[in-house]
Amino acid sequence: MNRMAQACVLTFLGAAVLRASVTDLYLRYVKEGLRPFLIAASLLLIAVAVMTLWYELRPYIDRPEDRNDPAGGNPPQPAEQSTSGSARQDLPNEHAHHEPRVAWLLLLPALGLLLVSPPALGSFAAGQAGTALSADQDDDYPPLPPGDPATTTVFDYASRALFDKGESIGNRRVQLTGFITPGPDGQPILARMILSCCAADGRPVKLGMAGSAPTGLANDTWIQVTGRYTDRITHDPINDEEIPYIDIESWRQVTAPKDPYE
Repeated sequence: MNRMAQACVLTFLGAAVLRASVTDLYLRYVKEGLRPFLIAASLLLIAVAVMTLWYELRPYIDRPEDRNDPAGGNPPQPAEQSTSGSARQDLPNEHAHHEPRVAWLLLLPALGLLLVSPPALGSFAAGQAGTALSADQDDDYPPLPPGDPATTTVFDYASRALFDKGESIGNRRVQLTGFITPGPDGQPILARMILSCCAADGRPVKLGMAGSAPTGLANDTWIQVTGRYTDRITHDPINDEEIPYIDIESWRQVTAPKDPYE
């Protein structure tokens, strides 16, 4: 791979990252707050590619033989090395450096971003990892948002249910959104993936469903549930951590949110 090819690959890769960053596609890979950094990185890749192209094409533009002689004579001709039989040394890129062919593999992530739309982490990933609530928390929990029901996250409800014993929830109704995944006993539970940085460190928060829990739904079906706190718990067989429950009063199927992670 010569430098011209490198520049083309960098341009293609930068354009693919830029396209993912200005749409919602990037939310399947990283947290929402990382969008400015992705845009900056993609623009930097494109800038490097443009500078590489300019560096490679400039000798062709500025070659002395392409200029008119100021005195009106013929353009100067490059010297020939007739005795040595070797190639002329003044042609640009005569000995251009070539990178290993493995560099072409950089096209694969770019093609993946442009041609493939992989789903966000879902029930399969949740079934391979233990629940993320694996340590007690000493933080004071603020009051729930106003409204009936109070809209909160699966992580917030599960934290209050486990570590606050539901005191900050009281008898209020809460509304949560998550996807269906098999639970420890084979029954469906509610889950949501949380990220520290990107999908590579995604971890599930699992929540059992009691009361009028949905049945017969396929894995990865997104639902919105309304319910109240219950002190019922179970244990995750993967890491033996506690999984709290919610006593469901009603539920409905919804489309996957724009940002599938919490």
